Amino acid sequence: MEQQNHQADTTQFSGKRHPLKTFSLGIQHVLAMYAGAVLVPLIVGGALDFTTEQLTYLISIDLLACGVATLLQVWGNRFFGIGLPVMLGCAFQAVSPMIAIGLKDGVSAIYGAIIASGIFVVLFSGIFGKLIKLFPPVVTGSVVTIIGVTLIPVALNDLGGGQGAEDFGSPLNLCLGFGVLIFIILMNRFATGFLRSISVLIGLIAGTVAAAIFGHVDLGPLKEAGWFHAVKPFNFGTPTFHASSILTMILVAIVSVAESTGVFMALGKIVDKDISSKDLARGYRAEGLAIVLGGIFNSFPYTTYSQNVGLVQMSRVKTRDVIVVAGGLLIVIGFVPKIAALTQLVPTSVLGGAMVALFGMVVSSGIRMLGGQVDLNRFENLFVIACSVGMGLGVSVVPDLFKAIPEDLRILVDNGIVAGSVTAIVLNLMFNGFKGGASSAEKGEAAPNEHAA
Repeated sequence: MEQQNHQADTTQFSGKRHPLKTFSLGIQHVLAMYAGAVLVPLIVGGALDFTTEQLTYLISIDLLACGVATLLQVWGNRFFGIGLPVMLGCAFQAVSPMIAIGLKDGVSAIYGAIIASGIFVVLFSGIFGKLIKLFPPVVTGSVVTIIGVTLIPVALNDLGGGQGAEDFGSPLNLCLGFGVLIFIILMNRFATGFLRSISVLIGLIAGTVAAAIFGHVDLGPLKEAGWFHAVKPFNFGTPTFHASSILTMILVAIVSVAESTGVFMALGKIVDKDISSKDLARGYRAEGLAIVLGGIFNSFPYTTYSQNVGLVQMSRVKTRDVIVVAGGLLIVIGFVPKIAALTQLVPTSVLGGAMVALFGMVVSSGIRMLGGQVDLNRFENLFVIACSVGMGLGVSVVPDLFKAIPEDLRILVDNGIVAGSVTAIVLNLMFNGFKGGASSAEKGEAAPNEHAA
């Protein structure tokens, strides 16, 4: 016990570092995750036809909630919080499900499902070790791959200027979209360290500047936005609860928790702290609380961001004070709509170019989990992957396939992610039991989540 307390001290607040340096390190963490944090509300709000005012609020409250979620996790008390230098942001896995739920059952159903999934995580945080067995790498990798692939069409539609846009596929939109994508590729090829970690953010800024030169930037949202706004729960209406939507978000939450386990383990090694099952339970509980808060204040589900773990390792600054500063900065930014409105200046085609890389990374994350942690020489594992990904993509591409089935029976088949996930779970139990078909190199750790920026 004393040894664990001593190890935990390695993540405590430091009083030796100059405040200005701590502040600059906090800004660096904010910049590393900022693009991913604002992209989710931009994508979801755009797909659901939010007004400029609604989108500004969505971005602001999302940044504020990211800060609150981070502080909940960093706090690390006896009830919740992993107590490690970890930052939380929007779960990219939730983008496609939230859009699908919003288009089918309305925005209120999104937040009802988010709240329900957060409560699920909180209630089952203590026994999640057993539930996680249903999501070994062969299942989680398949689900993440499905999620990424279903997002790619969204990115390409935006790259062309937005589905239904009058100038869809115009030379200017294509040049801006592919120009941003090429810029991000070159940044990741030739830049190193911090510049590489914010390549998406730099690409969005460069693309927006280029678009402004051609008169393709609308300054209206920035002019209309105020300098301060009050936070209001249920701003978009009272949440509604639908079985199929709740099941979808619970599956997304379980995948996020499974991936967060890998981030916790990686951070534990970096700061020389042994992570116990009780530590993990507190971490899961904090993540569940963050998800519930996201639903109440009309933001999003939250999960750990692995790029910030990379910053901890790169900077060799392992104390929590830097993350506390970053979380505080996000909260301050969230109260200032003017700052949130800046992100709305980004043209749809520029955003789409960045999204191709971002969503492609979600796909590659799933493939990496399958290739690095699953024994692909076993036919059983290949069969699980083939059928689950095939079912997930099939339902996504042909959504009317099960239209004739009664609505109550369509819960497990009317969404590609749910259909693919259920298929993967059932087939994995059938062929592998609770072993999960892991490779010999697998040591029980889920792969860290890959996020934007």
